[in-house]
Order: sequence, then C-alpha cells, then structure tokens
Amino acid sequence: MQNQPIYIDEYDYSLPDKKIAKYPLAQRDASKLLIYRNGVISESRFSNIAEFLPENALLVYNNTRVIQARLIFQKTTGAHVEVFCLEPISPADYAQSLGSTTECVWKCMVGNLKKWKGEILGKTIEIGGKTCEFNVELLHSEGNTHSVRFCWNNTDIHFADILEKAGELPIPPYLHRKTEESDLTTYQTVYSKIKGSVAAPTAGLHFTPDVFKLLQKKNIETEELTLHVGAGTFQPVKTRDIAEHHMHTEVISVQRSTIEKIQQKLGNIIAVGTTSVRTLESLYYLSPALSKGEGECNSKRFSEKFQVLQWAPYEKHVEISTFDALQSLLDYLDVNNLTTLHAETQIMIKPGYKFRVVNGIITNFHQPKSTLLLLVSAFVEGNWKEIYDYALENDFRFLSYGDSSLLYQRTGSFDK
Repeated sequence: MQNQPIYIDEYDYSLPDKKIAKYPLAQRDASKLLIYRNGVISESRFSNIAEFLPENALLVYNNTRVIQARLIFQKTTGAHVEVFCLEPISPADYAQSLGSTTECVWKCMVGNLKKWKGEILGKTIEIGGKTCEFNVELLHSEGNTHSVRFCWNNTDIHFADILEKAGELPIPPYLHRKTEESDLTTYQTVYSKIKGSVAAPTAGLHFTPDVFKLLQKKNIETEELTLHVGAGTFQPVKTRDIAEHHMHTEVISVQRSTIEKIQQKLGNIIAVGTTSVRTLESLYYLSPALSKGEGECNSKRFSEKFQVLQWAPYEKHVEISTFDALQSLLDYLDVNNLTTLHAETQIMIKPGYKFRVVNGIITNFHQPKSTLLLLVSAFVEGNWKEIYDYALENDFRFLSYGDSSLLYQRTGSFDK
C-alpha cells in the first residue's frame, strides 16, 4: 500500500485570508489562468484557454449539480438544529431518493446535535401552491454522521422540491459567510444538470458559452461524466502520515459512449477538475480484467460493490494497458446490456501514483494539507510548491471562487 511514509506537513503552505476569493468575478471566464507545461509556468486569462489546448484534446467535465442540502429546523424551545444531507441511504440511488414522494433516509451531518433529544422535528412548507408537513427523525449515529428519515404528507411534492424550497446551498465553510442569492447561480457550473453534489466541481465554474464556442472552433471535443461531490472534499487531512487518512466515498456514473470516446482519445485527455480526475482514473481500477489476477486484495475490490477502494492503485494487480482496461469495462456493459456504468470510488491519488488516463488537468488552487493538493503534487511530479509560490506572488485568487490552472505532465503527447 505504501512504499514509504508521506507526511502531510510537507504539503503545507501559508495561505493569507486575503488570497481566498470570497466571491467570484462578475464574468466567469475573466479569471486568471496559470499554465504549467514542460516545467515552465506562464499565465493568461481563462477566456483564452482554447489557445493552450491541442486540437486533438478531449475535454472531460463533471456535470453534477449542487443540491440545497442544508436544512434548518427549529425546536419548540427556539433552538435550531441543522441537518446537512450527504448521500441517500434509502432509496440509495440519488435520482430515486430525490424523486421520493413520501419519505427517504439520508446520511447526514447534524449541527447542534446535543439539542436534538430524539423528538421528531417539523415545519410546514408551501411549494407552488401545494402545502405539506415536512418532518425529520434521527434514526441512529455512526461516528460524526447520522441516518435521518425525512417524511412529508403530500405525494405531489418530491424531496428535490423540498430541498429547492426549504434547503440552503452549502457554500464552502472557508468563505466565512452565509449563502447569498447570487451563489445559487455562481456556485453552479453552466453545464450542471445531475443533482446530487453538496459541493461544486469548482474547476468548471470558469467555463462560459463563449469558451465552449472557442473550443468547438478549434475542434476540441468534450464529454461529460458524473461524480457527486461529498462533504469530504472540505475535510482536511488530520493524520500525520497519509497512510492513516480515510478517504470519503463518492458515487460516479459514466456513459458507455463516453468510455468509448476516452478509449479512442487516450493520450489526449484533459480532465476538468479533480473530481473528473478521480472518476477517469477510477475507470482503470474498475476494470474487471484487473480482478483476474492473483491476490486477495484484487478479489475484494469486486466482491460486494462495483467500486475502487482507497488503496487499490497501490496493491498487486494484473498490469494491463489502459486501452484493454477500458475495453473490459465496455465488454462488461455490453454483456449486461447496460449503457451506463454506475460505481463508487474511494481512490487516493498521492505522490507516486501512476496516471493511467489523464494527460492534463484544469483545476483551481487548493487548500494546504488537502488530498486535492496531494493529487496535484502527484500529477506535476512534486513541483506543486513552485506553481503555488508563483500563484501567490502574482495575485492569483485561491480556492472555490478563485482562479484556475492548466497543468500538463512533463512527458506525453501534449509535449509536441
């Protein structure tokens, strides 16, 4: 699993509060763009990104949409209890759970838990002239998450409707401000459509219709996939050694046609955001062909769920080409008459990781001591400090509403 210890303190840097973008720019694509290619750093504007992408590139982005996952309930005593929906338990499928018409159960984080004594909390909600009594019940707890049942008495109202009406968009806590009306638009990508995330895939926030027109003009193709971003994206690494850190699990969904296009364009894949990176790299380790190797670790990966476990990339497995790995996924889908691959990933991408699919990354600037910074370091072969020092010294804006970067590996087809 680990060849040698990796200490999170080595991935720390000073991030002054003034460098954190509290709000986005008025024009999405007016953000600054740092380009890292062949070890050389330059900069431009995001509106010019097509100039820095090869004509044969395939841009892959995450089409997830952020749900208004934070619900506030008031007790008769006046105390407020915050329920933050993380992921559905029953029904476990996001679409089915959001489409529920009477009740559903979600894994949640709860604020002011000590004030919630087990009673059922509720409120009256009116949606489009329809009224319902909306109740919440705490079922049981596991660590710092809790199973919570939501019930309402109007079958004309879906759970998604309730979240849209009564929920609050959960902007990142490091913004140190409340959600504002403008965030409902600016904290969604222009291509978001599949509801389920509790955080935006922020690398995509810079894209505009004009940027896509320039990409089309240069014959750069695009594909979309879905990874519902969990609250774990906000969690800092609290362990000294990365080996002791527990990665959160996220749900991914990729169309068969997208996998086929990725296979055709191997060596030319640009991932928009770390969520797309995690999904694309997980495809290799989801390959049924890898499970045919020797060793208990490999068989475990496919025993119960179609998923990639945290340390799967660092365990013993059959070494096959990325093309063949994707082909085995396509064959699996065909044999089972499926058009979409649904899976879970807990993949940890750390320094020393061998990238199988991704050749370039569009991403924002991430928090110190974060798993996202570890991913960036792995991709740029440890040169993250040089990139981040440049960004800090040249007035780049950091984190979710901040500026962007386009990173290439030192070797590969894009070095021409």
